[in-house]
Amino acid sequence: MKFSIAFQSNKTPQEYEALATLVDHYAFDVVSVYNDLLFQPALGPLILMARKLRQAQVGFAALNPYTTHPVEIAGQIAMLDLVSEGRAYLGLVRGAWLDQIGVQSARPMQTLRESAEVVQYLLAGKTGGYAGQIYQLADGVKLNYTPYRTHVPLMIGTWGKQTAKLAGEIADEVKIGGSANPDVVGWLRQFIAEGERQAGRPHGAVGVCLGAVTVVDEDREAARAWVRREAALYLPVVAPLDPTIDDPEWLARIIALDKQKDYASISTMISDDMLNRFAFAGNANDIIAQVERLQAAGCTRVEFGTPHGLISERGIRILGEQVLPYFKD
Repeated sequence: MKFSIAFQSNKTPQEYEALATLVDHYAFDVVSVYNDLLFQPALGPLILMARKLRQAQVGFAALNPYTTHPVEIAGQIAMLDLVSEGRAYLGLVRGAWLDQIGVQSARPMQTLRESAEVVQYLLAGKTGGYAGQIYQLADGVKLNYTPYRTHVPLMIGTWGKQTAKLAGEIADEVKIGGSANPDVVGWLRQFIAEGERQAGRPHGAVGVCLGAVTVVDEDREAARAWVRREAALYLPVVAPLDPTIDDPEWLARIIALDKQKDYASISTMISDDMLNRFAFAGNANDIIAQVERLQAAGCTRVEFGTPHGLISERGIRILGEQVLPYFKD
């Protein structure tokens, strides 16, 4: 089991460096930065943090090929890999909220497949040209510098069956974002396994990461109350994606309340069980219990998402000093 910590890209350079210095005291395996629409591009924060991190892998969670061309994605991951001295990973997704800026996410499976191929083609220094259905590179087109590595690990973020199957063929890992639900691990693994079989890869070649909003504090009730308020904002989007939620009436009610922007009412409808499915919340013992359930379900990496605590730095310390040692010592 690996552990990662993820940050939103809404901070100052000084804050990124301070957070990375704090994280570097603990045994986190991965540090990720979100690349959400209209936030800071993740490359800047990742470079700032990578220079302060001595061991952790660093990466994008995640880039999409509709707002960033795969040639530019290759350049970004090559730069991060250089700064981190070979510790970068690339996260790819089809993207969210693109309709708000008039961008159509057409042919997502083929686009993701070809994007990954173009990135790896360029990193590998190939020059024979690439002729895809979506993207093309002329013969002789190559990066005008030498990448640190000729290949980087690929993570694909998804809740979807077809994308999970694609990841089984070409990725190193699948991330299910906005979930802490152990039941969804086995459900999605069946589609990943289908892709693994099709590509002739061994079963389990592709890891599964679950990541969600995290608030941990000695005051567990305050932490869980905080997360309920936060979860009310994203549950109407994420909960309908979870195939293990068998309560259509509840889903319909929170979606209707979301349209009215009545988040206070949504928060009152989030039971303890439902909160545990979509967030990491409570004290250190609560988080340990959640991670144990995910580990038993076959999850290979857990990503603790922002804000981490009622006070971010205190939450990171609790995760690093109380949660991680339970699994790593």
